[in-house]
Amino acid sequence: MSFNPGKRFGWGRADAQRLLPTVPKLVPPSLGLGSRRRSLASLPPNPPENAAQDVNKAIDVELKRDAMIRKERNVREIKVILFGQPDSGKSTLIKQLQLLYASDALDNKRTLWRAAVFLNILKAVRMILMDLDWEFSHEDHEDEFNSRQIRQEIAAIRGKLLPLLATEESLAMELSGGVSFSRPSGARVRPGWQQSVIPNEGSPSEKEKPSGLLQVTNLIAKYLSTSAALIGILWSHPTVNNYFPLRKIQLDDSAPYFLDHIDRIAAVDYIPTNNDILRVRLTTLGVGEHTFAVKFAGKVNTVTYFDVSGACSRRLSWIPYFEAATSIIFFAPISAFDQYLEDDPATNRLHHSLQLLSAVCANKILRHAQLVLFLNKIDLLKQKLEAGIEVQKYITSYGNRPNTYECVSDYFRNHFLQAHRKHDVSRRAMHVYFSCMIDISASHVLITNVGAEMIRKHICGLNLV
Repeated sequence: MSFNPGKRFGWGRADAQRLLPTVPKLVPPSLGLGSRRRSLASLPPNPPENAAQDVNKAIDVELKRDAMIRKERNVREIKVILFGQPDSGKSTLIKQLQLLYASDALDNKRTLWRAAVFLNILKAVRMILMDLDWEFSHEDHEDEFNSRQIRQEIAAIRGKLLPLLATEESLAMELSGGVSFSRPSGARVRPGWQQSVIPNEGSPSEKEKPSGLLQVTNLIAKYLSTSAALIGILWSHPTVNNYFPLRKIQLDDSAPYFLDHIDRIAAVDYIPTNNDILRVRLTTLGVGEHTFAVKFAGKVNTVTYFDVSGACSRRLSWIPYFEAATSIIFFAPISAFDQYLEDDPATNRLHHSLQLLSAVCANKILRHAQLVLFLNKIDLLKQKLEAGIEVQKYITSYGNRPNTYECVSDYFRNHFLQAHRKHDVSRRAMHVYFSCMIDISASHVLITNVGAEMIRKHICGLNLV
């Protein structure tokens, strides 16, 4: 039987022959088209295949473009770990960075820092009274600074300040997110602690309800307004003025500043200034991550600072951040040569900084990170030396060298450089700077210069400039 494809549809043979060449893949070899049938290899590409190839090419181009964008983003991402013992200046650097690159971060929450300022004052007053009690009870004889009359005067001041001092534990607990500690040594806060003082969002009634921290802060503000004069009398008392320079009264570095400004801080309309915020001392728990946009060579770079907790018990939390570090800024408070760790009273703070720097230099995971050392709190070092505090009394290896800032600072600098040379596993350079993180103008110049150098070295290290 002959094949007639048009029979069923009413076509003729001529019609079928005319249409078959347009669909060559549908014609089997047995149709007998002979030499007029071209090979499959010589046929033009199938339209659907053309479209698929175009899509694949477009996808490849897009993937390459995204890869280049990610590469550029990674190049422009600098990750800096801040190392150092508690109260070394790490958190103060973050505040300076906020003032320099993100001023709204402090301005929007400026009033919330009242609680932290108040806590610093309460702790200072408590420490003065505790140290006076200890000195009075251990003196075998009376003198002009330790007489029956003076002890009665201090006891009277203490009695009047008790209602104010009784609020310290509640304030510390609220700042710590409701966690209390076994001894009154200040609050331990986590990054973003200011959020806990903001009224709850929701219905209007919830917004009008202040948080527990805000309630305690307002209560202490009322107590301070009526107790400022007593605090001023205590701080200016002849016995305190005699004992404090002799190190018989141990206070946080920022305490004298807040006590000198007690009248301003106790005012009803008090709002913390930049200098107030920079001097606040709060122990940080966990790791704080702070990202800033920094321009360099006409491009915006993302610089992320990881403020790790300085407490010895928290150092395991540092490990996940090591591999991501492109730079390290190590803080060593060289004014602390006559102080000891709060959580280890037998360890000198300067010796501890040297040990910690040695451990950072010897860490193989961190061997590729740039290393910067800030010898911080030079303002306090100068004050102590001018007050006659002798370095040799606390650092016996200092010997009979002159007790001047130039000699002392150079001696400490050499010791840190020696620790770096001895323990650094990659023999990298360590750039050393003397710093005072509470000095706004000087710190901004230092931060800008050091930040630009870190970015430049990071980009050059990737061979991209």
